[in-house]
Amino acid sequence: MRNAPTILHLDMDAFFASVEQASKPSLRGKAVVVGGLGPRGVVATASYEARVFGVHSAMPMAQARRLAPNAAYLVPRFGLYRAVSEQVMALLRELSPLVEPLSLDEAFVDLEAGGAARDEESARRAGERLRADIRAVTGLTGSVGLAASKMLAKIASEQAKPDGLVLIEPGTERALLGPMSVRTLPGVGPATGDHLRRAGISTVQELAEAGEDELVRLLGKAHGHALYAMALARDERPVVAERETKSVSVEDTYDVDIHDRLRVGLEVQRLADRCVRRLREAGLSGRTIVLKVRRYDFSTLTRSETLRGPTDDPAVIREAAARLLDSVDTTGGVRLLGVGVSGLADYTQEDLFAQAMPSPAVAEVQEEAAAEGIAERPEPAERHWRAGQDVRHAEYGPGWVQGSGLGRVTVRFETPLSEPGRVRTFLVDDPALEPAEPLPLVPGPSDGVPPEGPGAARGAEHSGGFRAGGAGLEVEMARAPETGPGSEGAVARA
Repeated sequence: MRNAPTILHLDMDAFFASVEQASKPSLRGKAVVVGGLGPRGVVATASYEARVFGVHSAMPMAQARRLAPNAAYLVPRFGLYRAVSEQVMALLRELSPLVEPLSLDEAFVDLEAGGAARDEESARRAGERLRADIRAVTGLTGSVGLAASKMLAKIASEQAKPDGLVLIEPGTERALLGPMSVRTLPGVGPATGDHLRRAGISTVQELAEAGEDELVRLLGKAHGHALYAMALARDERPVVAERETKSVSVEDTYDVDIHDRLRVGLEVQRLADRCVRRLREAGLSGRTIVLKVRRYDFSTLTRSETLRGPTDDPAVIREAAARLLDSVDTTGGVRLLGVGVSGLADYTQEDLFAQAMPSPAVAEVQEEAAAEGIAERPEPAERHWRAGQDVRHAEYGPGWVQGSGLGRVTVRFETPLSEPGRVRTFLVDDPALEPAEPLPLVPGPSDGVPPEGPGAARGAEHSGGFRAGGAGLEVEMARAPETGPGSEGAVARA
């Protein structure tokens, strides 16, 4: 343990929802829910305005709609989120070479390793400067925790939400942790929490008083030792700049169970191709192909096959996934499919025994699908507008699609820097309407708007003109009320 609070944990506030609100002025101050919009979708992030109604992450989307029927419901735009995340991570790397990202919106930073802080006062200054820089660069808010260990820094950032900073002074850790629920500690989920509660242990102080031997008896050697150390505020884990990727995978959940074996096979092939694209983007290859199938009754089957050497050949991975599918009974219907690759390496070894061409069965399936018109065919962009897609009109300028149907497309014309915009409707084949890239949340010099306010120079340096693959971004929005309860004072935790 350190003698100074020089480990920082940053957690962006309701990140996905905040990005959507920042990019669409008409959604600011409104309840926004981001996640899968189908009957089986779940909430990924809810804005603080939506949390007032009881909506939270991991909740079924159908339940969220019942709780907040007037919220804006949006499909995640990961391209845009990644672009904003890269801006935030660049700021963190200015503080220290030791940055450990946990997700797009969360990371640990070792301030001492970068010389950004050596004591309580300098750590607090670094944290406040980071929060100001994030706001200047992205227009968003983040919560910062500072402590002498990773565990305590994360707890501090949770207490700081939303848009705050909490520093845990060395020597006060046990007094702070004592009255907290055991669920506060990493690794204590619902099952472990219930098990401890039945043993009469509900708080961290009770966990420490139970003693190491009792915790080992209740939870096993590894878990018992680890929890006892955390109850005493001991956490020696270092901030690790590079975290090894163990696998690459993709999966889809379907709104309606797939019963047609032909369709299942085509979906597996499509997922295999997506998985290969992710492998190649990361400069990786792998030797173990994994197929995941969740059936109509929620039973989940996993099948795997290990090749002689790592590969990123799409034909090899498609064929292996097809062979794995042959061993799975999908008669009752399939609700989820996934394809993954593990045993990763940063090189490719050609497998002389792997067949690079599709098997006759797969080829036959593909030919039949094409003959029946099942194979995917890209629709002309000008005739297929997705709700939330960024667009530009020759007369009215930039905007985003609110919805389309019956040969019409409705667009709200506004930008991150404008007032809430007006809504207009066009024919879907209007030649004046075109797909566009997302606009930066904060302007830089290349955007033609001079930055203003504290941190403007830093914001301009980091924010100008990023691109996030805006054409075809999927967002669906339910009409949000002009005003509504919970638009101010929300204090729900992210």
